[in-house]
Amino acid sequence: MKTMQRFASRAPFAASYAIVLLIMALATGPIGGPERALRLLLGTGYESVVENGHWWSVLTSVFVVDNGAELLLAVPAALFVLGFAERLLGTRRTVFAFFATAIVGTGLGILAQIAGVASGELWSRGVSELSALDPFTPIFGTIMAASFYAGPLWRRRIRVLTVAAALVLLLYSGQPSDVYRLIATFVGLGVGSLFRPHRIDLTWRRSSDHEARTLLAVIVGMVAIGPVVTIFSGARFGALSPLGLLLTQDVPAATNVIDRCMIGNITRQCVRELMLARVDGVGPVLVSALPLLALLVAAFGLARGRRFAAWFVIGVSSAMAALGAWYYILLPASGQPYVWHWPNTRYWEIAVALLISVLVPLLLAVVIALNLRRFPVKSSPGRLRRFFLVTVGSFLSLSVVYVGVGWLLRDRFRPTVDLVALLADVPERFIPVAFLRLERLTFLPTDMITTALYRWVGPIFWIVLIVNALLYMRSNVTRVDGADQDSRLRALLARGGGGSLAFMSTWAGNSLWFNATRSTVIAYQVVNGAAITLSEPIGPKDEVEAAVAEFAVMCDDHGWIPVFYSLHERWKPFFVGMGWQTMSVGEETMLRPRTWSTTGKKWQDIRSSISRAGREGVRAEWTTYRALSVAHSSQISEISEQWVQDKRLPELGFTLGGLDELRDPAVRLMLAIDSSDRVVAVTSWMPSCRDGVIIGWTLDFMRRTPDNMNGVMEFLIAETAAMLQQQPDIEFLSLSAAPLAQTQGDDASSSLAARILDFLGRTLEPVYGFRSLLAFKRKFQPEFIPLFMAYPDPVVLPTIGLALARAYVPTLSVRESLAFVRSLGPDTPSRSASTRPRSVLPR
Repeated sequence: MKTMQRFASRAPFAASYAIVLLIMALATGPIGGPERALRLLLGTGYESVVENGHWWSVLTSVFVVDNGAELLLAVPAALFVLGFAERLLGTRRTVFAFFATAIVGTGLGILAQIAGVASGELWSRGVSELSALDPFTPIFGTIMAASFYAGPLWRRRIRVLTVAAALVLLLYSGQPSDVYRLIATFVGLGVGSLFRPHRIDLTWRRSSDHEARTLLAVIVGMVAIGPVVTIFSGARFGALSPLGLLLTQDVPAATNVIDRCMIGNITRQCVRELMLARVDGVGPVLVSALPLLALLVAAFGLARGRRFAAWFVIGVSSAMAALGAWYYILLPASGQPYVWHWPNTRYWEIAVALLISVLVPLLLAVVIALNLRRFPVKSSPGRLRRFFLVTVGSFLSLSVVYVGVGWLLRDRFRPTVDLVALLADVPERFIPVAFLRLERLTFLPTDMITTALYRWVGPIFWIVLIVNALLYMRSNVTRVDGADQDSRLRALLARGGGGSLAFMSTWAGNSLWFNATRSTVIAYQVVNGAAITLSEPIGPKDEVEAAVAEFAVMCDDHGWIPVFYSLHERWKPFFVGMGWQTMSVGEETMLRPRTWSTTGKKWQDIRSSISRAGREGVRAEWTTYRALSVAHSSQISEISEQWVQDKRLPELGFTLGGLDELRDPAVRLMLAIDSSDRVVAVTSWMPSCRDGVIIGWTLDFMRRTPDNMNGVMEFLIAETAAMLQQQPDIEFLSLSAAPLAQTQGDDASSSLAARILDFLGRTLEPVYGFRSLLAFKRKFQPEFIPLFMAYPDPVVLPTIGLALARAYVPTLSVRESLAFVRSLGPDTPSRSASTRPRSVLPR
């Protein structure tokens, strides 16, 4: 009771609206909805407003639900969605946005219907007698208006998901209420801009990879469950509603449909019945439903960053678009018999609907392809080969069974089939029925055996494909001798080795190479033909040098350039002895908690930050991501999203972690939380171990809100050092390295190496401030430990430089890549016998 009272006090209008919906539902019919007379009085639409003059219905329609199922959705939406909008907008603005979007959205929709009926447009005429009862119209509009008061994370989520939901409802249902709702959604944007009259930025702001994956997964899931909307829709007028109709059992007689639906005699009802004539039983329904289930399964893989899931969505969506183009456009245009001939322009609306059926999956495939880099988690090539072998093998086997058994039982089909007809029919056994709705039914089975053969070949294939994809997506990156590589890697990390940056090897997107004894591991990424390691080899000291040689040979066998990145000074003699080149790439800043102190003039800024935090009620909290409350985890996501949006370049990768890396249970967070229990800054720390004991922590993620107190990051790092000072096992606290920045130049570097570092540093410095970051870390009076890169041949430096640029900025364009190569100038050494070492790889 207290919780309800607290909610009602924070969102009184939302709570009141939910109560009104319940009362009206009980009064007008909680299960089946209002009777027809009452529906005509309270519902809105063309007939209600234009013909009957019920102008008030644009308001009354949003207080009544259509049926019991809608009530179960509307009340939670009123409480949570509208309640969230009210907390953002305030009650007065919420009331205004609610009624404004309801009236304007519905009014504009009815005006569009009036114009459509006057011009003879089929949809407007077909829905003119429908009455809309829809509480979601003002809810959608109000939450869009409230998005102007949300932070960057929730602003994007609200707008993308609300528009996507409105479009899915319109495409799969197509009722007048769906049109009103979509219009109200955009009206809500206008209302929100009136509330906050500052200049509207219409440019697309960048988002973090994690947030982009989440949104894309949700959109794919919406497209996958769209046909369910059609099933529960009272009337099916959406452009994609035929996909939902496939899941019904309203099946007309095939012979009657073929007789009535001849060339040039295409109507909306005829198109629907041509499609449904093929659906008679569970099997054909599954053939249509399982591809959508496959997309839903892939959506979960997308959320987990699986590259395979992205390719799976691209493949399924592209196949659906290609089939749609073939059966809906190419065959009708070519004048094949028993297909639609486009007799005149009267049926342009049907043509538009068919075109949308092609464009929606095609657009989905294109969007996923453009964001492919956001899905870094890969599986082993062996598993990928196994997936294709199982998929192709099952398709061929089922095809052979269908043709072979069908030929043996050819007399049990009507009409009797021959071998050519069976072969021609094979593809249609695996294709969703929606794509065959304008194709002639050439034969049908007549008994139990041929019916099972005819109906179940396709479903079995799709079931095998989905199960195969699930097994593939559930697998980890790779496996060695049956043991999970991630477990083996973490066991080696616990023993020690790899330096202070070794924990980066656990990040998604890395490939792991183990030596022959599986006692040493090297984490690397192949970019632009270069295998770049993220840290030093991880393993026993007496084996790592031999493992480096084995790794270099492996790279040479694959045609890759081995590049060891972020190495500490003790490795330099080893690589020099191999005849490799080395180049300084940055400096790691190291603190020693045992001797930590903030006394002295040089520490004035740090002491001031600590004092300021105390005055403003900001506290530091050492925790893990899993221990966070929902509110705190959401605030961290919003801080990260704000940081990404403020940059002109995308979120960097490679040696720089993001939100996904925070979720590792071994990672610790140090949060700055203000007096209102709001997270204003966050840092993450990666562990370094020796013999199972943590001996140090390395800074990775470091972001804050733009409006917090000055010096909050200094406060967090100082509090972390002071806390670790009380732990005797802790030997170091690394502030990590500022990539491509160092306190002094490397005299041993060639002019070409200097150009590479200078190019990358200058390109990224204005946005990411690596050199400024290094200057910030100097406030803590750290030790500066040089980091260098080792590579086998100086003539490959341009390739390595471009690979590093693409590793940090995966979206580096072709133009930027060419500019990079040109910036190296004429001093680039040419590949010749005089410049190439006699042996660059140990054998």
